[in-house]
Amino acid sequence: MSDRVTAGPVSIEVVGRTDVGRRREHNEDAFLVADLSDAQASPAVTEERERLIWPRRALGARGALFVVADGMGGAAAGELASGMACAVILEELHAQWADTTDTDPDRFAQTLRLATERANQRIHTHATSNPDTKGMGTTATLAGLLGDTLYLCQVGDSRAYLVRRGVATQITKDQSLMQRLVDAGELTPEEAEVSERRNIILQALGPEARVKVDLTVQRVQRDDLLVLCSDGLSGQVRGPEMAQLLGAATTLETGCDALIDRANATGGPDNITVIVVRLDGGGLPPTLAEVPRHQVYVGRPADRTTVPLDQAAIASAVAAAAGAVVPPTRVAPSPAGAGVGAAAPSAKVATPASPKRRPAATPDASLAPSLTVFAVLVLIFVAMGILLS
Repeated sequence: MSDRVTAGPVSIEVVGRTDVGRRREHNEDAFLVADLSDAQASPAVTEERERLIWPRRALGARGALFVVADGMGGAAAGELASGMACAVILEELHAQWADTTDTDPDRFAQTLRLATERANQRIHTHATSNPDTKGMGTTATLAGLLGDTLYLCQVGDSRAYLVRRGVATQITKDQSLMQRLVDAGELTPEEAEVSERRNIILQALGPEARVKVDLTVQRVQRDDLLVLCSDGLSGQVRGPEMAQLLGAATTLETGCDALIDRANATGGPDNITVIVVRLDGGGLPPTLAEVPRHQVYVGRPADRTTVPLDQAAIASAVAAAAGAVVPPTRVAPSPAGAGVGAAAPSAKVATPASPKRRPAATPDASLAPSLTVFAVLVLIFVAMGILLS
């Protein structure tokens, strides 16, 4: 799959929008849409209710880039982190890919991964050098489209979905405690969706010096819709409803607005950001036998090494399973009617130097104390740490 770029024409239509939501005063999300064949790439967009609309256009030989970033660390720090992520990633893509003549898909995929790691380094360096922004971070979901293939980089729990024939499939995997427990067979996906610990993430760009980037690949076909979003959308609107809303919309823009409006109608507890891309053109196959799924990218062996997962992430998961929350995490929504000085609902924090603990409360039923379960979790995370170190 990595040695083919479709020679025929591919077209894209794009709509992106970010909204502050119903309960937050500031928007810490950012998104980026860039034509890598055009030096006049669009900048990151961070302002409340701002949108970007690209009518149908031909995909250039250098491809296109789509990014959603969800900042954490307080309004100023979170907004800075998400904006930095978009800016650094675009800067790296221009320097390492768009300004070269190389068209090797493997080089493209590895450049996306490297750009994500560079963004982490820059945000971490800034945070550790500036006390006012210490601990800031951001999730990042990147999708690079080259020919008929998407290459995706994932850090945190923003998401990418592929909507095909009215069915939405999540093609990224959350780097979260709940996802780890689902993978280990300790929780069902349905239990994970309603857990009070569903916002605990294991990685973000910035809080740690190193990150493990999940690099995946996905071939696309005509009339596919790519959806990138922050958890302000995915936490309120499930995949089937996303597909239904987009399918009922008369235009891509009204479909994007319908997703934002639905998330706000269900409470809008967090900032909401979404990019929707319609894929078309004779350069795409009319149908594919393979179904969309999370599929790890395997390039040339010499290029597959990436920054190892920091051991602190594994310690975070184990501690969280025991009832303690070790950043980077997202704080649970404040009770209704909280005072003016209370934290904004679902505020995101990342403060490695001063871990925060959840107040004593009745544990989530899905994580009820069990020596057997906890022992299994410890063994799983320790084994993962050894394999990834």
